[in-house]
Amino acid sequence: MTPARSLRPYRSSDGVIVARQEIRDLWLGGRGLALTLGFSVLLSVISYLVATNQALNYLEQRETVNLTLQVAIAVGALLALLAAANAISGERERGSLESLLVTPVSRSGLAAGKLVAALTLWLAAYVVTVPYVWFLGRDVGAVGDALLTGAVVGTLLAVFLAALGIVISIASDSNRLSLSVSLFVLLALYAPGQLPSGAQKGWFGEMLVRVNPMTAGSHVVDRIVISGSSWGDQLPWLAAPVVGALIGVAAVLVAAQRMRLHGKGTG
Repeated sequence: MTPARSLRPYRSSDGVIVARQEIRDLWLGGRGLALTLGFSVLLSVISYLVATNQALNYLEQRETVNLTLQVAIAVGALLALLAAANAISGERERGSLESLLVTPVSRSGLAAGKLVAALTLWLAAYVVTVPYVWFLGRDVGAVGDALLTGAVVGTLLAVFLAALGIVISIASDSNRLSLSVSLFVLLALYAPGQLPSGAQKGWFGEMLVRVNPMTAGSHVVDRIVISGSSWGDQLPWLAAPVVGALIGVAAVLVAAQRMRLHGKGTG
């Protein structure tokens, strides 16, 4: 039987309560710190290579900033996706979802709180990225543009992927299934960006890149950081990440209403 409280409307206070608890568990439990440390090591290696390796010296400084920022956005958003993919299916697998569903918190509030907690991993990744971008771009005046672009595009993509992870987690009975599907979808989203440049210039290839939040976001970062393009010129390309983030949040709130003790909306 579905608990009566699932019919209660979403209240912002519900999301705040859940988010506080989830953030506390994520960071005080050490998982968030461990993931951020791993991200820092990866970014350090990449920054060192692009700054000093003779084989990569053909890259101009703006290109090194762009490469570092692109990796930071991709990995930071991936961390948010992984945390979100574990959010509901993890509770279900551990047998703790039932106790959450009978608490006086709406299901939408539960999902929204877990979404916010997952996004703190992206926030931490961005904070870690700041000194690397400053170091690599300080001599070419690319720091301000890169940090602003990274904050806007990275946040939109992190929201999109984290929301996607929450929806998949709600429908999955196990963490293994949730993580597998989430990573498969992520690879599929990045696939259009790997098309040959000639294929991307055709109308169909350009459409695939333009409507895909991941590839469109990467395009915006590339054009602003390397080419110095204005935000006004890139607004059409920024539409996909914005729409993706909005649809993702809406999907989380809708899917939360179908949250059950078992996946795929069955109770």
